[in-house]
Amino acid sequence: MPLPLPRPPVHLEHVVDDPGLVRRLCERHSPYWPVQRYFASAEEMRALSDVADRGGPRDQATGLVVGPVFRGDWAYERPLVEGVEPLLHSPVLVDAARRVFDAAIVRPQILYVNLSLPMPCGDGGHTDVPAFRGVDRTRYPVWLLVTMGRCGLFERWRVHIATAVAWFYQGEGGALTYWPDGPDAAPRSCAPRDNTALVGDNDCMFHRVEAIGGPDDDMVRDLTLDAQLVFAGDGHWEVRDGDRVLGRYPWARVRVSLSWKGIVFADDADARRYDSHEDDLDLPRVWDTFARDLAARGTPVTLPDDPLHDRALIALLTRTYHQAPTIYPWGRVA
Repeated sequence: MPLPLPRPPVHLEHVVDDPGLVRRLCERHSPYWPVQRYFASAEEMRALSDVADRGGPRDQATGLVVGPVFRGDWAYERPLVEGVEPLLHSPVLVDAARRVFDAAIVRPQILYVNLSLPMPCGDGGHTDVPAFRGVDRTRYPVWLLVTMGRCGLFERWRVHIATAVAWFYQGEGGALTYWPDGPDAAPRSCAPRDNTALVGDNDCMFHRVEAIGGPDDDMVRDLTLDAQLVFAGDGHWEVRDGDRVLGRYPWARVRVSLSWKGIVFADDADARRYDSHEDDLDLPRVWDTFARDLAARGTPVTLPDDPLHDRALIALLTRTYHQAPTIYPWGRVA
């Protein structure tokens, strides 16, 4: 069963009346850490995306190559840091989410910021982390949720989530390529113009960030999971790892993208089903569903003692339910 086709996205030409608010919040809530901290191993990250291995030092425990994308979590159900309420409850984003899903009810849920430094594109295209009634990111790892979303076996329990990606960036590169008609159709591209956004069904719509920066920009090297992006207080950001300063960047070279997510419901009955937990998934049912499907495919599996963190099982499920774009701006991948 393939991943469902995404709802058509909506472009917003004006997100906030005071774009400087996002910049001030970024400075106030520094430091930020690499996004790879969301993954326990390289196998888990490969479940999310066909990430190009460009070499470089790896984290010894996880096998991950750490890139210069740094994240800050600003809200989950409620604000986690001060001053983000106008963004979390933005009527502009709520209205766009309602339009994308033709929803009766929109509940703002998640707000996080990504600060990206000059870098090449190493992503083959990914979908966001989905949620299912009873199984979500508060209790279970990213790789499991993404695999559940890709396999098509759990659509009955899918929680529909609208995602807004808003940009606060005036530098070179960093366009968003996205596949609104599925991974086997031609993609489109959206320049990250300051204070604009794309609101869509990103749990089902493949997307990726193109190379950030100009031809003379060098990517910071030798990052580890302990690296931090720290606002230095003089209009510049520093990448620090312990006592080392690995790079220094002015604001103009930092690509800021704000990700806002809202749960959407078709009607009151849909919302009650979610709130009452009357039809939730549990982990035994998830594993049983996978096992039955794998057996039907001729790949019977015996679950290991710790299936959530078993690298061999993660790799097997990733291979079995693999999906990725086959057409890029320059043509089809063989």
